[in-house]
Amino acid sequence: MRAIEITQYGAPEVLRETTRPDPVAGPGGLLIRVAASGVNRPDVLQRKGHYPVPPGASDLPGLEVAGTVVGGNAAELKAGGFALGDRVCALVAGGGYAELCVAPIAQTLPSPRGLSDIEAASLPETFFTVWQNVFHIAGLKAGEWLLVQGGSSGIGVTAIQMAKAFGAKVIVTAGSDEKCAACLAIGADSALNYRTQDFVAEVQRITDKRGVDVVLDMVAGEVLGREIECLAIEGRIAIIAVQGGTKSTIDAGAVLRKRLSIVGSTLRPRSVAYKGVLARALRERVWPPIEAGRIKPVIHQVFPAAQAAAAHTLMESSAHVGKIILDWRA
Repeated sequence: MRAIEITQYGAPEVLRETTRPDPVAGPGGLLIRVAASGVNRPDVLQRKGHYPVPPGASDLPGLEVAGTVVGGNAAELKAGGFALGDRVCALVAGGGYAELCVAPIAQTLPSPRGLSDIEAASLPETFFTVWQNVFHIAGLKAGEWLLVQGGSSGIGVTAIQMAKAFGAKVIVTAGSDEKCAACLAIGADSALNYRTQDFVAEVQRITDKRGVDVVLDMVAGEVLGREIECLAIEGRIAIIAVQGGTKSTIDAGAVLRKRLSIVGSTLRPRSVAYKGVLARALRERVWPPIEAGRIKPVIHQVFPAAQAAAAHTLMESSAHVGKIILDWRA
């Protein structure tokens, strides 16, 4: 099969097309002929040597794919609700940048009706992540306020739409007026340019000094202390990345007085069983609004798979709004 490998740690140019032996699905897995692969920031971290591959996972980058089921144990496929020829999308621990990819059955979902393979490939990594952190961990409820740091990212556009679909109100930050406008068009209630606006003061103004209930934080660093100022009583912060650094200064007294919760999480190293719980929740709760058109994939650009280096260059530029996809049929 064709695949994209990391030849050495470094700049996007270290991504090279190669050939690898076709993988074989073992117990609990199925084989997907990949039509499209999602590009995510963890792929960039892996390429740079900052995101170790979990034991037993493929060394090839790529955490989400969409395509057609072409292999697997018939009884296991049937038990999981799948059959050969089904169109699916899946969350994987690696190996997504390839024409064939093995995925755990528990982490595989039917491609939502009405979506193309390109659109379906944009779903797993961000939808699993947002569901885990915003809903499963932080418990966002209808009527509550969500603050998303980085609203124009793949995670951000997913969080906006999922939160709105379940009746929450959403404030986002973004790095330009154009990105803010894009977030508002996607459904955010308010969008703040963090380069020109004080997001703490604006959050307090927008919520009439009440504060937000949940913060989805991809920045951390010194931003964490300012997010605490934004939170309402019994507010929750879910940290999923540390793009602003790993060191923070916080007001622990405010954490006590407001009875706050600060939680960090990773998804890639978690067990198949854990991810299976998230997959079932997505299929039951989130796939219906996708199929009804209330949540729509936001695709910024599609690259032929051989141009993975260019896709990573775009990812690192942060010039995109939404998802970047590799097309294996191009």
